[in-house]
Parts: sequence; structure tokens; C-alpha cells
Amino acid sequence: MLDAAEKILKYTSNLDYGTFLESEMVIDAVARNFEIIGEAANRINPDFKITHPQIEWLRITGFRNRIIHEYFGIDYEIMWTIIEENIAELIDELNQLLI
Repeated sequence: MLDAAEKILKYTSNLDYGTFLESEMVIDAVARNFEIIGEAANRINPDFKITHPQIEWLRITGFRNRIIHEYFGIDYEIMWTIIEENIAELIDELNQLLI
């Protein structure tokens, strides 16, 4: 999860939303890494999730499901909002689990 989240930040670090939308390759790479994060979160032991509620496990797996199954298409605005508002926090939380 940590590696995938760090890749998302790396791939988007010098982009604004408009540039992000213009780059199919970046969108595909970011979507794939969101899938990886969600799949990994889905496989984590439920007891571990209970003891670490600071991570929004259900939202992570829910977003993964939307990307995988493309319910109503992928909402790139939501994806960008998650990148801007949540990925750095997720990285911090995951790093804390490794300490």
C-alpha cells in the first residue's frame, strides 16, 4: 500500500488537475496504484483493521471497487481530490504502522 501511495504522489507531484486530465498514461498509472492500494487493504486481517481505525479501510476498498468495475465511469475529480487531500496522510499513517 505504501509503495503504491508513494508512486501516486511521485506521478502527480508536478501536475495540476488540467495537466493530469491530459495525460492518459498518468491517469492509468494512478488508477492502477489506487487499485493496488484497495486490493491490499481488502486483504488485511479484519482484526488489524479494527485496531487501526485511523485508516479509512472501507473508503479505500470502496474506491478500488469503483475503479475496477468502473461504476458510472471513473470520476477523475474525485481521484484528484483524493490525491491532493488524502494520499500524503495515508502515507504518513502507513509509515506510522511500520515504526
